[in-house]
Amino acid sequence: MKYTPVIGLNEYRRDQVAGREEILFNLITGARYIDQAHKHDFFTVILFESGAGIHNIDSIDYAISDREVHVLFPGQLHRWDLKSETVAYQLMIERRFFEEFSPYFRFSFTNYQNHPVIQLKEADYLMLLHEFTAIKNELQAADSLVDLIRARAAVIAAIISKQASEHFEEFKAYQSNPRLAKFNMLIDRYYKQERGVSFYAEKLGLTANYLNVLCKRALKVTANYLIQQRLLTESKRMLQNSSINIKEIAYELGFTDQAHFSRFFKSHSGFRPGEFREKR
Repeated sequence: MKYTPVIGLNEYRRDQVAGREEILFNLITGARYIDQAHKHDFFTVILFESGAGIHNIDSIDYAISDREVHVLFPGQLHRWDLKSETVAYQLMIERRFFEEFSPYFRFSFTNYQNHPVIQLKEADYLMLLHEFTAIKNELQAADSLVDLIRARAAVIAAIISKQASEHFEEFKAYQSNPRLAKFNMLIDRYYKQERGVSFYAEKLGLTANYLNVLCKRALKVTANYLIQQRLLTESKRMLQNSSINIKEIAYELGFTDQAHFSRFFKSHSGFRPGEFREKR
């Protein structure tokens, strides 16, 4: 079986344009090709000025075009085939430093992981480019201030969140209903241990029936569907890492045994876990 590598921030320091311990700024130009999917243990945001090709994130191909922002959270799988016309700016941010401004990502991280590519209007692209450039300039200063870099990074997170809420119906629903947004964040926190809708409803001060009504009204799906989909997303991500056997994945995700996990995965994806792993 192939091993899915996890690459740390230090692996990219040799090619950095500017950086310090917490964050790196890199310029991406021309054709780039990564055949084997890998993971990062840090947060990455990539601003494409121009480009073509494919960015594969968690086994989904995203066609690259001009004026886009791509976000990658720690643990997400990615590879790409960038064409010669590509020009992009990349911030690679150490996990602890990312956590200091992550609240400015106003939605559940899972929402961004499900929608990692956002097309930008020119004015919005220029706003993000200004912040990227300001961080690069600060990193290159002899007396760079980490507080200023953190503030700029928070602005980037806020702009990305605003753009996401304008582009995707899912984000609009969460923005208009804070209880649904909190439900989504609770799922991220407890989905491995808690599968019942009543648990989340109690945390929200609601009945299970009313939580279902909110989900159906705003998202056209049940509350249980959201819990199961979060579990399925993580199952797929873990199966794509061939260094973990299926039995270990089952226990890590809170299943009582491998057979139970296999039935769950087959019913929601159409594949047995081993079949899904082979086709990746």
